[in-house]
Amino acid sequence: MRRRAFLGAALGAAAPRIARPQGPARPNILLVLADDLAAWMLGCYGNQEILTPRIDRMAREGVRFQNSFVCTPICSASRATLFTGRIPPQHGIHDFLSPKPIESPPQGQAAPPASFAQEVFISHILAANGYTCGYHGKWHLGGEERPQRGFSSWYAMGGGSSRYQDPAMYTHDRGRVEEKGYLADLIHRRVIEFIEEARRKPNPWFAVVSHFNPHTPLDGHPQKYYDLYRDAEFQTFPAEPAKPNALRERNLLADVTGNRRKTAAAVTALDDRVGALLDYLDERKLSEQTLVVFTGDNGFLLGRHGYWSKGLASDPINMYEEVMGVPLLARWLGQVPAGRVRGELVSSYDFAPTILDLLAMPLPKGRNLCGRSYWPLLTTRNLGRWDNRVFGYFRNTAMARDERYKLVLRNEGQGPNELWDLETDPSEGTNRFDDPRLRRVQRRLAGELNRWLAKYGRAA
Repeated sequence: MRRRAFLGAALGAAAPRIARPQGPARPNILLVLADDLAAWMLGCYGNQEILTPRIDRMAREGVRFQNSFVCTPICSASRATLFTGRIPPQHGIHDFLSPKPIESPPQGQAAPPASFAQEVFISHILAANGYTCGYHGKWHLGGEERPQRGFSSWYAMGGGSSRYQDPAMYTHDRGRVEEKGYLADLIHRRVIEFIEEARRKPNPWFAVVSHFNPHTPLDGHPQKYYDLYRDAEFQTFPAEPAKPNALRERNLLADVTGNRRKTAAAVTALDDRVGALLDYLDERKLSEQTLVVFTGDNGFLLGRHGYWSKGLASDPINMYEEVMGVPLLARWLGQVPAGRVRGELVSSYDFAPTILDLLAMPLPKGRNLCGRSYWPLLTTRNLGRWDNRVFGYFRNTAMARDERYKLVLRNEGQGPNELWDLETDPSEGTNRFDDPRLRRVQRRLAGELNRWLAKYGRAA
């Protein structure tokens, strides 16, 4: 089936009719996505030493999800899941996209499969229902050189990495451009231009602000942010000695404190841009018409557990809380209650179903989405029963997590495997997989994980 015909069939009833949510007519939707930002790095999630006052303000003005997780702790695969609601075995991106993947241990993926062109993004559905869609920042899903997936406005980095000063960007109107300035400022400026143009039209808009901060390189941020952390020691989240099986960016572990200072600077620089965006919405009186969602594509370790980066920081792949847990904040003045904290477990694969539920748009046909809408958690105090489980998948590693226990199975259960009691051992220091007292818990989670994989762990 041709791609255009396929998308039309998959969108199905989503295109012709729109049911409006309560409150204002269809809201604008602003998704702010940070690269390599773990929940634990932010003040509103308990960090006492990295300064994030503007993001913390967003948490006070909206809803904060205490237990938000990615499905895959690596960028390209995680982003594909966020925008499609499908997991790596379905959409076909299993790792970060790289022109030079590594064979042993496997790291990176040369390109998406041909079938990825047929994936239905949330932006496809919104564009088909009258939204003006714009993308700004890191894409890392292939084909960055041109607009795609329903986005008419386009300002994208090439590939998965960039310099922070004077970056090269791809645009819908000028092609490849060599920019002058700080990347986060350029992205911010471009999204403001998009919104200013879009608000002159009668239709609502969907804007993605995909900041590169705090991803490496660690240099290139304005000096004032480095100055904030000149003497920081980060005593409230101590690092562990480097593990022998540390892989990616192992060199950064040689100076954990110095490199943490640089990373903290990147986080605070990001914080300022998020705050500036919220200020802009307030000044233009758009905050009561705009749902703002803030999240990350994966967490990060920064020396915790003896590793620097994320799921590929170790061999075998890890799924520690620090790499699976990402921030999730939602702000919509007058519609989303201020200062609420939700403890339910939610996942990145829930984002697309949530937005479609909010807008009363049907899910795309034939896509076998595993997610569920957390929109009721944003609006209803007495929700009723919530299925308090999330699942993860990364190459040969799969995870099932409930409110207390986390099971990690590798190589189809052949190991090495892990079982963590997060209530008594939140830092994941003692693997309980071989503890006979938790055999029943292990069997239960393994059964739930196997059923999830049987239903969603294949292309459709």
